[in-house]
Amino acid sequence: MAIFRDEPEEFERLDWMLLQDGAVTLYFRPQVLAEDIEWLKEHDYEVDTFDCSVWVGESEMHEALSCGLDFLGYYGRNLNALNDCIGDIGVPEEGGRVLVFNRYDSFAANEPQLAWSVLDIMEVNSRRLLLVGRRLIILVQSDDPGISFESVGGRAVMWNTREWLNTSRQ
Repeated sequence: MAIFRDEPEEFERLDWMLLQDGAVTLYFRPQVLAEDIEWLKEHDYEVDTFDCSVWVGESEMHEALSCGLDFLGYYGRNLNALNDCIGDIGVPEEGGRVLVFNRYDSFAANEPQLAWSVLDIMEVNSRRLLLVGRRLIILVQSDDPGISFESVGGRAVMWNTREWLNTSRQ
């Protein structure tokens, strides 16, 4: 299922639109995010949601991801270990898997380099998983309408299509 057919209606699917410019997509309004999550669930995506406002540092981030994604007990709680575990994350053949990071701006304000590194790891592993027919999508909600990140995995971090214009996030 992970491949998209070369048919016009495929290019109108939400998952296509999310993945065409990279795996990491920004959201401002929770309602827009909720609608997209509902569409993804209806199309057989597993969804894991994280409240990043409680991630005051690296330790809390690793704990939340380890518990939420069922990493094995020997998870090293560092970025190299995170990269390894995300690379091995279970992604269903039908649909795929979505990681939702709510209030990521709060985490990024406290740990800007770490916040970028997490998104970079996610982007690189999503691309790697696509090579073996698995879709991993990362949705990043921010209460800061001006949040931005340097490119991750060599790709720009873009706003979703409904909030792409600055005026749509006011």
